[in-house]
This record gives sequence, C-alpha cells and structure tokens, in this order.
Amino acid sequence: HYGAIINIGTNLFQNPVVPYHEYTTAKAGLIGFTRNIAAELGQYGIRANVVSGGLLKTTDASAATSDAVFDLIEQTIPLKSVTSPQDVAHMVAFLASERATGITGQNYTVDGGLTMN
Repeated sequence: HYGAIINIGTNLFQNPVVPYHEYTTAKAGLIGFTRNIAAELGQYGIRANVVSGGLLKTTDASAATSDAVFDLIEQTIPLKSVTSPQDVAHMVAFLASERATGITGQNYTVDGGLTMN
C-alpha cells in the first residue's frame, strides 16, 4: 500500500526553444499519462509524478552544446546556474521519499527558474 512512480519529462514542454516535435509531444503525453495513473492508483497508496529537467550540464545528450549556450543560460535564468543531473536527482529522491506522501499527479520542473508555473 505504498509506492512512488516518478517519470522524467522535459522543460521543453513549457518552453519549446528547439524543434524536437516528437520528443516534446511524447513528454507532454507522459505528463497526461502520469496524471491518469495518479488518479487511478492513489487508492492503493501509489503516487505518480513527473520531474522535468532543463538542459543539463553535462550529459551525453548535452555534450555537443557549446559553452556559449551554457553561458547564456547562466546569465538569463534566475538562479544563474545551469541545471545539473544532481539537481534533478535531488527532486526525484524527494518525491520517492516519505516526505512527499501528499504529492501526486504533479509535474515539477527543475531548470533554475527558466520556466515558471
């Protein structure tokens, strides 16, 4: 009677700055799917949420991103820091913990404040 499903999304859903149509559409669908299973599985004590990261520094997916792009992000977002994989991992760990037992059906964006909901 306890569980946590945590799906990984993207902030491109809120801010489609690159034309990754298929990727962004799939991630938008993942948010809808997560909300549906949150509603369905809540009765069993199972929570479902999405953690959506921004451009992460540095992963295999962002290895080709230039330093100039990372510098621009650092200058323009409120926290003045590019999101790290650890930033996203901390949110995942929180949502998996007992501290988040009252949270389900949400999309949490971890991107230094680039997108705000």
